[in-house]
Amino acid sequence: MFVASSRAAIEGLEPQLLWQYFYEISQIPRCSKKEERVTAYLEEQFKRLSLRYFRDKHGNIVARVPATRGRKGAPLVALQAHSDMVCEKNRGTQHDFDSDPIRLLRVGEWIGAEGTTLGADNGIGMAAALAVAADPEACHGPLEILITVDEETGLNGAQKLSAKILKSRYLLNLDTEEDGVFCIGCAGGIDTKGTFAVPTEPADAHGKVAVAVRIGGLKGGHSGMDIHIGRANAIKLLARTLHELSGLKPRIASLQGGSKRNAIAREAEAILVVGSHQVGHVQSHLARCQRMFLSEFGATDPELHLSSEVVSVPEHVYSKRFANRLLQLLLTLPHGVIRMSADIPGLVETSTNLATIAQENGRLTIGTSQRSSVEPAKQHLAASIAAGMKLAGAKVSHSDGYPGWQPNVNARLLTIGCSAAQRVLGHPPRIEAIHAGLECGLIGAKYPDMEMLSFGPTITGAHSPDERVHIPAVERFYTLLKSILDDLSRPK
Repeated sequence: MFVASSRAAIEGLEPQLLWQYFYEISQIPRCSKKEERVTAYLEEQFKRLSLRYFRDKHGNIVARVPATRGRKGAPLVALQAHSDMVCEKNRGTQHDFDSDPIRLLRVGEWIGAEGTTLGADNGIGMAAALAVAADPEACHGPLEILITVDEETGLNGAQKLSAKILKSRYLLNLDTEEDGVFCIGCAGGIDTKGTFAVPTEPADAHGKVAVAVRIGGLKGGHSGMDIHIGRANAIKLLARTLHELSGLKPRIASLQGGSKRNAIAREAEAILVVGSHQVGHVQSHLARCQRMFLSEFGATDPELHLSSEVVSVPEHVYSKRFANRLLQLLLTLPHGVIRMSADIPGLVETSTNLATIAQENGRLTIGTSQRSSVEPAKQHLAASIAAGMKLAGAKVSHSDGYPGWQPNVNARLLTIGCSAAQRVLGHPPRIEAIHAGLECGLIGAKYPDMEMLSFGPTITGAHSPDERVHIPAVERFYTLLKSILDDLSRPK
């Protein structure tokens, strides 16, 4: 096994031009929202290649690449990638993401980094776009290179992109992470929050104890990519547990659960006030609930467990009426897959995630997120969630959201891409859509007549220090990219 670090890691790799650009990009700090230096690098490269370019006030940059000889009449094609990277490092790794370059590490057929994220997501995409512009052997029509900023924290660069900056008929997004896969659709998303002013009354501590009821051990996961697996949601299980305990007439003092809007809730907790003689009954109910939940979710969440702990009696508890309304709402709110795609087997079309419940300063907020590759379905689902919250007395708010990218299996760009893939890869590509956000959704909403296709080389462990990119897949990816551009620009 050959191991090399830093500059030596890319020596002898093909395509040489792409790997050289990737190495140079990796030496530039470029965490999300801190892309100024890599944008300056891009401007420098565009000037060196004598390309006209435009940088908008948000940091997105577009360069115009002339057609190669004999291809001037071809339709415009945009090559799109994002310039930021997720900056994570292992505990104990000495690395300052604001100043230090990424230390590349080559192990066998893989390029990784020494204790940090690699930034192949989406440094490989940027490098490929630059390589095409500089490659004397590439044949293509007129191109636009679009490099967006701040993708990793919410697709913000694409969100703010002008609807007038691009002229292309086709767009190739270079941000997919599996060799031989064409992505032709993604989900749009919107967050729906319900906030309550919590009516309380003094807790009667006489003859009472407080019990913290906790649910944990769940696997959770990404609320889009993992929603179809059917893993348990800790907030839903907590609501069911409270319903099972209702015969003991506990008073609720607080509820909390989940951590992020785009994650399936892994943990949840309730503080309950019960009679001191009821502690044993609470524990018995929890043991029964755990058996019941494991009978449903043992395959997906085998470490699921319920526990209880006697804690200090709080000063206040929820009013009985509010606690009942809140529990009914949590039992009612849906979580999981709402509809599967009728066009692409196995694709989740629409889903919702009961993400968080948090209490602070006398207010309780329930956070949910809805996803769909069909915009009306997304909006309808968000409105349905909001209606339930309003009936329970919540003040409801929605995020701005972002649109999905509805698959078009009959697109000309897809047909041409499949033909090129058959030649380059020796087999047809796998065609899929993802139940998560891509910049294509936002760009497509601004340019509804533009056909789009997303592909890239195999990258594993993205967003973690385990991130690595497969060397042979990079060469296949670049060859495929050039082949598609060649086919798109051939005179009819």
